[in-house]
Amino acid sequence: MHSEEIEIRTGSTEVVHDLGAEIDRFLRSVDAADGLLHVWVPHATAGLAIIETGAGSDDDLLAALRDLLPADDRWRHRHGSRGHGRDHVLPAFVPPYASVPVLDGRLALGTWQSVCLVDTNVDNPVRRVRLSFLPG
Repeated sequence: MHSEEIEIRTGSTEVVHDLGAEIDRFLRSVDAADGLLHVWVPHATAGLAIIETGAGSDDDLLAALRDLLPADDRWRHRHGSRGHGRDHVLPAFVPPYASVPVLDGRLALGTWQSVCLVDTNVDNPVRRVRLSFLPG
């Protein structure tokens, strides 16, 4: 298995960050052919989604998460910025992992699908993502 941890700077706003360029670079660096890519976010307040980006779906996902998990004072987990407790609930809805087949060195995704880091935690501007390739 080949594994590498990368750093993503998400800044101080909610974000859906397309990991496509980072994943492509990683797969090239390990000379991937066929196998399985596992993506893992070792954080209690971020997740991964396979979603279309650039056509509004990424903004729609963030809007849906704001509706589902409002940044208000209802949360028992209260350290950090107002409503931060919701960020700790996020991984129950947007899991911190994804596994995708790799065929001939490329992710076997649908036409409009991308693997994306979803981060609603404005208190943590830097995230780590572990990419692991298991040859087939």
